[in-house]
Amino acid sequence: MSKDKGFVTEITPQGEDFSRWYIDVIKKAELMDYSPVRGCIVFRPDGYELWENMQRELDQRFKDTGHRNAYFPLFIPESFFQKEKEHVEGFNPELPWVTEAGGEKLEERLAIRPTSETMIGHMYAKWINSYRDLPLLINQWANVVRWEKRTLPFLRTSEFLWQEGHTAHENEEDARRETMTMLDVYTDFVENVLAIPVIKGQKTPSEKFAGAVDTYSIEAMMRDGRAVQAGTSHYLGTNFAVAFDIKYLSRENTQEFCHTTSWGVSTRLIGALIMVHGDDRGLVLPPKVAPTQVIMIPIGPPKTREQVIAKTDELFAELKKAGIRVRVDDRSDVSPGWKFNEYEMRGIPIRLELGPRDLENGVCVLVSRVTGEKKQVPLTDLTAEVRKMLDEVHAQMYERALSFREEHFFSVETLDELKAKLEEQRGFALAGWCGSEACESQVKEETGATSRNIPFEPAETKRQCLVCGEAAKHTVVFARAY
Repeated sequence: MSKDKGFVTEITPQGEDFSRWYIDVIKKAELMDYSPVRGCIVFRPDGYELWENMQRELDQRFKDTGHRNAYFPLFIPESFFQKEKEHVEGFNPELPWVTEAGGEKLEERLAIRPTSETMIGHMYAKWINSYRDLPLLINQWANVVRWEKRTLPFLRTSEFLWQEGHTAHENEEDARRETMTMLDVYTDFVENVLAIPVIKGQKTPSEKFAGAVDTYSIEAMMRDGRAVQAGTSHYLGTNFAVAFDIKYLSRENTQEFCHTTSWGVSTRLIGALIMVHGDDRGLVLPPKVAPTQVIMIPIGPPKTREQVIAKTDELFAELKKAGIRVRVDDRSDVSPGWKFNEYEMRGIPIRLELGPRDLENGVCVLVSRVTGEKKQVPLTDLTAEVRKMLDEVHAQMYERALSFREEHFFSVETLDELKAKLEEQRGFALAGWCGSEACESQVKEETGATSRNIPFEPAETKRQCLVCGEAAKHTVVFARAY
């Protein structure tokens, strides 16, 4: 029986309902499924392999900048959260608590880790004694729990996967250098691996991490014009060092508090790359993290099938040996047309077609998922041609995302102008802000847009606040966000 009845069914067009499109795509592409626990998802193999590939790329960057991995407990005593007031107030609404274990009520409630500053602060106080112990540069790959009321797979779930870096330094200068270094690491990764252009900048005080002195972020634009915070890096000053007594004996033989940092990215990057690059046909996956970079499809009549498949297997071995993530679909009970649509929906960067005539001519056909361009290449140059096309696909994805952002980035002078712009056009707005939290809150109340960050390199410098009209202290990016 033919499997053609399983032909890829309709995906809701982005322009009709972007949220529905997103759910359709991630389920049809089998990246995830819903778990029986509210707000939690199951990562299916393709979805988890995306994360594994991201981990591999990021982990090497962390190690190249001197960081080492460790692991800390999932459970955190309630008393730890009481030590840093701003921190506990920021996380308290999202904290799940363990109150019983082994059939007995616990003497002290245990929070399930929402982030690890408190636990790591406790341990750093034990490990750091002298300036010789600094800097201490540690990263953790872990799961965290934040009990979300409104969830969206990958982008906002009650449990998610992430990495959190935590470092301790002798002074503010070193800690701030670390904070910016890691923001640059994230920028390099998101732009040069995920092909997503980002805006680097500093968060406003109301949007900074609970307990931080300063928070910096990279912000990305989705195809519905909304923002996703793609990564954050925090300078914590001595706030956590004072709270957890993280001291060291200085070079001058005095006791000093360490300056600490934290920084992290999470599996929301999976949601971001889907929303930045996907189209009405389905996923478009960046080649450097795609679970499968090349799908090989042998085609032709039964009488030549054996020869074509034998050559396909030979080419598969060649590409695999070259380190290219490749798969073969040689099923005979599914038509080539079905396969073309299926793997296009799954976002595989390159499709390789090989038929009997191609075999005779010593060529095959490579098809780009981004442009749909078909390119006939000699089999003798296959590995080089595949690598070249993978690089082209990455560059085209980045440029397409950048062009979209530029087309949906506008400048406004007043709150009324921002409202009007957001009514007629999705996207980001650049505006002046006086620094008043009241003005910032009014923007959110009246437009649903929040300050994303104060960009380091704005396209222009604004002179007046969009709300009160007073002199602007900052030029800010505003957008509706996930």
